[in-house]
Amino acid sequence: MKRYRSVGGTCFDVANTIFLVLLTIVMLYPLVNVLAISFSSKSAIDAGLVTWRPHGFNVSGYQYMLRDAELIHSYGWTIAYALGGTALTLTFTSLIAYPLSQPQFVLKKGITLILSITMFISGGMIPTFILLKQLNMFNTYWVMVLPGCVSAYNTFVFRSFFQGIPASLHESARVDGAIEPVIWARIILPLSKPLLATFFLFTMVGHWNSWFNALLYLTDKNRYPLQMVLRRLVVQEDMGAMYSDSTAAIFATSFGMHTKNAQMAAVVLAMAPILVVYPFIQKHFAKGVMIGAIKG
Repeated sequence: MKRYRSVGGTCFDVANTIFLVLLTIVMLYPLVNVLAISFSSKSAIDAGLVTWRPHGFNVSGYQYMLRDAELIHSYGWTIAYALGGTALTLTFTSLIAYPLSQPQFVLKKGITLILSITMFISGGMIPTFILLKQLNMFNTYWVMVLPGCVSAYNTFVFRSFFQGIPASLHESARVDGAIEPVIWARIILPLSKPLLATFFLFTMVGHWNSWFNALLYLTDKNRYPLQMVLRRLVVQEDMGAMYSDSTAAIFATSFGMHTKNAQMAAVVLAMAPILVVYPFIQKHFAKGVMIGAIKG
């Protein structure tokens, strides 16, 4: 039997499609524009001709930035901060959420109440700054990965997911002699791949894009993450201000590139790792983002 859609339903579909197409264009254009500028010639950039495609193919910006020792060094620190911070966040959050998901855990209500309070009341930036300074954590690796390692929101999402795992699996494991850490590591975590993939991506992107903690807690430029270097590159308007030594300035001039070539090339290089990682966890991510959307 042929089904007919109402006029209102058809109009809604058309309007929704147009809105989503426009939203996609608005979201993608800045990325496409940055990519186009990074590959355009100096004359095309000066003339304002670059929009969504490069004018006068030019890779001097990438050549220049890949020879920047500071950028390469900050890349290494950013990878270390992102991987370490993500691993700690997923480990600690799941360790806290697992006992909270068990009905027999005695301190369940008390810990849940404390975590709930932290969602609305926090110590603030200045007390946190003083605390980390007193702990002698400034200019250390841990000052970039430990603050904010565990959040109440993430813990509650993990707890909700763990509560959806059949209790019979826990009981069967206990009958076979498994202790709680073994159940957590051998049963709970393998069944939580969509959840872990989703929060892996969110947490990884958060650490990768983080610069404010570095601005507050790092004075040693040798430990700066990539975003601090990008901040310097993008904020500065001329190549002479970006690099104080004459050798680098002469090298930049010899390539005949615009300042924006280097700036946008650095931005593209910073985005590349996240864009490469996403396809490998897309399958789990698509399922993980729906966690908590459907009850029962």
